[in-house]
Amino acid sequence: MIDFDPGTAAPTRETGQRNGGDLVVETLEALGAKTVFGIPGQHALGLFDAMGRGNLHFVSSRVENNSAFAADGYSRATGEVGVLFLSTGPGALTSLAGLQEAYATGVPMVVVASQIPLDGLGARRKGMLHQLDDQKASAANVTKSQRLIQHASGIPSAIQDAWTEAISSPQGPVWIEIPQNVLLDPIVVPPVEDALAEAFDNPPRVELIREAVKWLTIAERPAIIAGGGTRRGRGEKALLSIAEQLRAPVICTPGGNGAFPWNHELSLQSWIEDRYMTDVLEDADVLIVIGSSLGEVTSNYFTFEPRGRIIQIDAEPRVLESNRPGLGIRADAGQALAALDQALAEADAANTAVRSWHGTSPEELVKESLAKVKARLESQDLAKELKFMSDIREAVPDTMQTFWDMTIAAYWGWSCWDAREGQFHSAQGAGGLGYGFPAAIGAAVGLETVGKPSRVLAVSGDGSSMYSIAELATAKQHNVPVTWLIVDDGGYGILREYMVGAFGKATATELARPDFVKLAESFGVPARRVAPEEVGDALKASFAADGPNVVVVETLLKMFGPTHLDD
Repeated sequence: MIDFDPGTAAPTRETGQRNGGDLVVETLEALGAKTVFGIPGQHALGLFDAMGRGNLHFVSSRVENNSAFAADGYSRATGEVGVLFLSTGPGALTSLAGLQEAYATGVPMVVVASQIPLDGLGARRKGMLHQLDDQKASAANVTKSQRLIQHASGIPSAIQDAWTEAISSPQGPVWIEIPQNVLLDPIVVPPVEDALAEAFDNPPRVELIREAVKWLTIAERPAIIAGGGTRRGRGEKALLSIAEQLRAPVICTPGGNGAFPWNHELSLQSWIEDRYMTDVLEDADVLIVIGSSLGEVTSNYFTFEPRGRIIQIDAEPRVLESNRPGLGIRADAGQALAALDQALAEADAANTAVRSWHGTSPEELVKESLAKVKARLESQDLAKELKFMSDIREAVPDTMQTFWDMTIAAYWGWSCWDAREGQFHSAQGAGGLGYGFPAAIGAAVGLETVGKPSRVLAVSGDGSSMYSIAELATAKQHNVPVTWLIVDDGGYGILREYMVGAFGKATATELARPDFVKLAESFGVPARRVAPEEVGDALKASFAADGPNVVVVETLLKMFGPTHLDD
């Protein structure tokens, strides 16, 4: 084992004493952490030295941004806090795009970044390796809060506080940075024996729930938009009960996909970008919006013009009424839905009003609306795309979790993917490329850690796959059971389509790409290239194999025609 002097980073003789890094590891273990993602760095060596004395399982990625995606995927798949270790300067900065996705989507993570020694901090520029003027300021835009720990004795409490903040709604990543000397210096602080972090309570205000019930008990055409906050708040059971009490049609956003049973008679599924669904939501006399800002995609690109009243529930106060006025209820989605469910039951809301959409029952309205969407799709030249997505869905086991990059197949998935008993995860929170594969690696590691079936599917395009191609080495090194589907269309396919539609031609969207099969095999990862019509069988065979594998499909998929534009 090599130790380092905090000032010079020169090797010194091992002392055998505990250091600040031990306090980090001990506190995380006491809080329940089992796995850490990241990459070692010079100023962070105290962390990694201490891990060698602890029980944390470390998964080393090849790029820090992918480490952040992996910790994100771990958290989404398991419901536990993702933990990320970062080195100083370039390593910390490289993680920020991944943290933006976690922040935008509300994924609880604790990020521990190293920092230059204390005597280099402040306004001085000592010329230390990796030195930034204010490192945590760089993270301020993509994390809930940022802490600089200046004394080893403050480490346990700071990490405990950060963990509490990460799991409290609105959930998200929390940033801690610890100078090199604080991590390395011998300490007199005793070993951490216990740590407790409980999420802050975030219930709805009683008078707001009472007012919402007044609106809903007289509503003839209530409808519900279930966003990602519904899933994060574990509000699925209460949502189902509320919908059935009100006989309210429910549509899920991409982030909310899976929050409501796909084939329920009140399910509008996830066709949130279709004008027929926008028409239904605009016609609702009371619209409940849960865990969604009614943002760009959910509002069908801001063409949504509701004529009724809106009840908006969200844990993040900045989201409330940010796009539409309404009755804003700041609360954890799960707690708010439970309170609303109980209040509606006590008010006997199911028997108070007649639910009729201009003479049509809610159930028939749902059936007719879905039929209209289907007819619209079938009127376009999309037979290949519809079959491709159907074949993937048929091949994926009902309980398997899937991770989708920003690619045309994922855009289809936002609308058409029935998550069944698994979970659907995509990068639509921030919309950056490269999410799918590293997030799936983190998910598979996490599922195995908690004793669940760990095979997962990642879906990327050829453009987005190049952002995370180095993680084939990670998947191989740890023998992670991830099947990676790469849909290779020779460029940034969705941007190509957007530019052709807007300008008549595409510029700078074409890509020289590798032979993905040979590239995967060079990492020791089995890979196969198949025709689009063979994707289902290829995936089934890959799911039955051991460790990581890759399926490549060379094809050009099209998107369904946009409905927010004038014909």
